[in-house]
Parts: sequence; C-alpha cells; structure tokens
Amino acid sequence: MELNDTNIKKIRWLVVFTVAVVVIGVNYKNVFAVITRLIGFLTPFMAGAAMAFILNVPMRAIEKRLPFKKKAARPISLILSMLLVVGILLVVTFVVTPQLVETVMSLQYSIPAFLEQVRVMAEDLFAQNPEILEYINSVQIDWKAYMEQMITFLSSGAGTVLSSTFAAAMSIVNGVTTFVIGLVFAIYILLQKETLGRQFIKLGRAFLPDATTDYLLRLFKLTSDTFTNFLTGQCVEAVILGTMFFVTLTVLRLPYALLIGVLIAFTALIPVFGAFIGCVIGAFLMLVANPLDAAIFVVVFLILQQIEGNLIYPHVVGNSVGLPSIWVLVAVTIGGSAMGIIGMLIFIPVCSVFYAVLREVVYKRLEQKKTAAAEGRSQSKQAK
Repeated sequence: MELNDTNIKKIRWLVVFTVAVVVIGVNYKNVFAVITRLIGFLTPFMAGAAMAFILNVPMRAIEKRLPFKKKAARPISLILSMLLVVGILLVVTFVVTPQLVETVMSLQYSIPAFLEQVRVMAEDLFAQNPEILEYINSVQIDWKAYMEQMITFLSSGAGTVLSSTFAAAMSIVNGVTTFVIGLVFAIYILLQKETLGRQFIKLGRAFLPDATTDYLLRLFKLTSDTFTNFLTGQCVEAVILGTMFFVTLTVLRLPYALLIGVLIAFTALIPVFGAFIGCVIGAFLMLVANPLDAAIFVVVFLILQQIEGNLIYPHVVGNSVGLPSIWVLVAVTIGGSAMGIIGMLIFIPVCSVFYAVLREVVYKRLEQKKTAAAEGRSQSKQAK
C-alpha cells in the first residue's frame, strides 16, 4: 500500500479507533457509569423535546387558523395548545375520578353479593358431595373489615412511610424539577423552532458533506411526518372508539358507561392491545355487579372492535405509518417488553421510519443490480 497522505490519515484514524475500543473495553464499567450520568443530565432536555414534539401537533394546526401575524400567532397558538392539553387532562380527571371512587366503594358491597351468588350456584352444583359443601360453607370472609383495613393502611400506614422516607421526597422533587426544566425547554423549542432548524442545517453544512446533510434532513422530515400522522390518527381513533362505547353502553343501559368509555379511549392509544385492557377491566366491573351485563358487554366489545378495526381505523389512521400489520405487532411487542406502554407508542413510528429507509435502500440496490446486469449483457453482446 502506498504511503500517501490519504492512506496515512486512514491509518491514523484506524489506530485512534483501535485504541479507543481497547480503552473502552478495559474500563467498560466506568464508561457505562459516565454514560448513565450523562443520560441523567440530558433527561430533562429529552423530556422537553418529547413535550415539544407532542405540543407541536395541535400548535401547528391552531397557528394556521389564527387570523394574526406570525409573531403574534406563535405564542397564542402555544398557549392555546397547552390549555387544550391541560383542559383534556382536567376534564378526564374530574369525570373519571368520582366515578372510579364510587366504583371502588361499591365493590365492598357488590363483591360479597357476587360471591354469595357463586356459593349458591356451587351448592346446587355439588349437592351430591357433602364434603365439598361443608368446606364451601366454612369459608367466611369479612369484606367490610378487609376494606377498612386497606383504607386505613393507604391513608395512614403507607402515607406515614412515604412521608418519612427521604428518598421518596427527593424522587418527587427531582421529578418536578425535571418536568419544569423540560417544559421550559419545550416552550423555547416551539417558540424558536425555525431558528433552531436553520442553526442545525448550518451546522450540518459546515461539518458534513452536502449529500449527507440532505439525507439527514430528509430522514428527519420523514420521522416528523410519521410521528405526527401516527399521533394524530391514534388520538382521533381513540376518541371515536371511546364515544362509540359510551353511546352504545348508555343505549343498552349497561353500568359504568362513562367510566368504560373514557377508559377504552385512553387504552386505545396503545395499538393492537390497548382496547382489550379496557375490555378486561370493564368486564370485571360488570361481572361483579351482574354477570349477564358482563357477557353482553363482551359481545358488544367484540362487535365494536370489528367495526373499529375494519372500517374506522383504516380510514382514520390508514397507512399513516406505512408499516404492515405483522410488523406493527412486532413493534408493539418489542416496545412493550423494552419500555412498557411508552415503548408501545414509540416503537411503531420508529419501526415505520426504519422500514421506509430500509425499503428505499433495498429498492435502490436492486435497481443498481438490475442496471449492472443490463450493462453486463450489453458488453457481452458487443464482445461477440
């Protein structure tokens, strides 16, 4: 190999890379500790970026419809977007919380009644087995005492433990601090997003080749469009599904219509599995009150789920993420295993972007191979 300037630079970078890998491998524990600490420092800013991205979806739509100049429309649309999000959370809280408290308090009466029905059915079923009947009748549960003990523990015992724990207090303080810093950072991003965009473009043009910068900008736009379409579609679809359940359960005079409608609307934000979580909770609540209502609710859920999956979801969300159904299931499973509910929400658009990029690369390489094969056949014909 000729030792020219280009090859010397390559060898120099290869040596530096090798030394860096060896140093990291020997001191991997310290490296991981530094990375963990760095992530801890960056957590408020990552949270702020996530908040900015979510708030940007309604803010952009509101800003386009405001009859003001851009300087005035931007802060007004930001304030309206924040009020919209806070308003939705407050409405849901004040609607769901009283219903949830009432439901929990009623369980201390409905669960014993339900178990009494089960005991009567068991007596009829095992009438020919006196040993089993004797055991069933010997089981006595004081539900009122259990509920009182649970409430006492939650109100006094657990509260005393948490209030006296310094670590818990510090965790709350850190959480509030992270949220406040993230919110301020999100507001700054949203108010100055064009300026920040120009700065990043200049940074890329200065240190990267133009082709690489253009590709990264195109990739960022693809990511932004995919996340925006997915978030918007999931929210609209969740509201429609929750409304359908509320109206249907109200018409059929089934209990917990409002609670189940709101619960399914929230859980439907989780793709594939979300609505089934609301179904299980709703079926349990109705089963305790009236098993027949639970059976009717399960049938209603299956019917509405088919309507939503085959008619509403394709038109509302459609192919906004551009990901086949089988890979949606894979993304939800992997995301849930890695990061829980947040992972389920994030991994679908992430996998969609990866799928789009991979598809583009595959098509490009196939086209190159096709062109190379055509050129090879042309050259062979000329040689003959």
